[in-house]
Amino acid sequence: MDRLTGLFGIFALLAIAYALSSNRKAIRWKTVIWGITLQFGFAFIVLRGTWLSQQLNWIPFSPLVFLIVISLQLLLLFFCSSRYSWFSPLIRSRLKVALGFEILVAALKFQWISGLFGIIREIVQHLIAYSTEGSTFVFGSLGADRGKENLGFIFAFQVLPTIIFFASIFAILYYLGVMPLVIRKISNIVGKIMGSSGAESVSVAASIFMGQAEAPLTVRPFLSKMTYSELMTVMTSGMAHVAGGMMAAYVLVAKVDIVHLLTAVVMTAPGAIMVAKILIPETDHPKTNSTLPLKIPRTDVNLLDAAARGANEGVHLAINVAGMLIAFVALVALSNGLLGFLHHQLSLQVTRFPDSSNTWQFLAHYFPENLQEILGTLFRPIAWMMGVSWKDSFEVGNLLGTRMVLNEFVSFIKLGEIASTLEPRSLTISTFALCGFANFGSIAIQIGGIGSLAPTRRHDLARLGIWAMIGGTIANFLSATIAGMLL
Repeated sequence: MDRLTGLFGIFALLAIAYALSSNRKAIRWKTVIWGITLQFGFAFIVLRGTWLSQQLNWIPFSPLVFLIVISLQLLLLFFCSSRYSWFSPLIRSRLKVALGFEILVAALKFQWISGLFGIIREIVQHLIAYSTEGSTFVFGSLGADRGKENLGFIFAFQVLPTIIFFASIFAILYYLGVMPLVIRKISNIVGKIMGSSGAESVSVAASIFMGQAEAPLTVRPFLSKMTYSELMTVMTSGMAHVAGGMMAAYVLVAKVDIVHLLTAVVMTAPGAIMVAKILIPETDHPKTNSTLPLKIPRTDVNLLDAAARGANEGVHLAINVAGMLIAFVALVALSNGLLGFLHHQLSLQVTRFPDSSNTWQFLAHYFPENLQEILGTLFRPIAWMMGVSWKDSFEVGNLLGTRMVLNEFVSFIKLGEIASTLEPRSLTISTFALCGFANFGSIAIQIGGIGSLAPTRRHDLARLGIWAMIGGTIANFLSATIAGMLL
């Protein structure tokens, strides 16, 4: 039943995107089909990897045999493609298809992708432990996982230092060329399959690891020349993803699985392109092809300089996160105080005058006591459509609304507080749904950030802001719904 509900949720989300489309006739349904297929495929491989491996047990080859065969084919492609006339393009293309199929079968049979994500999980857990060493050195027992003085969990001294440390790690990876290589490969694959332009593909791939204001830097020379639809894709992908350095913080505050976060950001990439192309279909002719060279400016002198720069950026990010949390949590408290006061006054009105009109009694009964009631009620049907049980739908709906109105960090903090009360399936769906920057505050961030890179497109950015937020939200919800169907 839950899977049927999820299937209904996918059609409902796509129907919303279709209804809001600026040009329904220009929608390329091939892009939509490939987007859903890639999301399902990747989620299936990661979340149902064990089942897939069992279905391929009949294949007698060992991992070593597969590696030898694949290596020989790669050597054949590398050495023979340009040296022998008999190695025609047709033979080369067929060999590439066979090679891709063999790699896919091997990855499924031996759970290479799931194993890779498991390794990443272990690495992240160790890195979080290492970040604790740094925070403990500076803040003493306040920075420890559990303070020696039994001080418990302290956000400022245990989470914010993790953001700084991971920002430094990512800066080192960019300096070493690891992240540019990964982004380049992902953008080439996504661009060829989805039919997106080179600039779009690179920006979307960069959004998997970089923030919504940093990812457009990879295509800075092309921003001013982008079509309206390309610009929408860049903004939507920024809304639908989170910065790589923030994932560790989400793990700390919400105790969610890093594998689920990684799966969410990867499968959201084709989803963001798909939703963006439904809302604002391409009607012009992009100037960049699908194999745009990736250029990430390197400003660091050496490895130490990269680490220092990353730490400095992490400090600014941590301060920004702390400031937003202080302001937004206080604003929520203010809203709850006002709503609670009004609710109390209405209740007093009915108590003092028992014979008051039905209107006053109705208002006193249904007037919300806090912001959580409003958000939970509004987003409850959406949470249920995504596959969340009706019992948990109100709490999850509140998280979804909080993410949109405030930000995802506040939502993840709230998720950590109620995680023990949710069903495991509801917790996983929530993790996927919240893993994105799509909120009202991000509109201003993108207008300011991308607008500074392409001042001539500021008006277009302002017009697309709300649509990008909607597109990013739909892309996140689609990923969550698909994940829920496979659990």
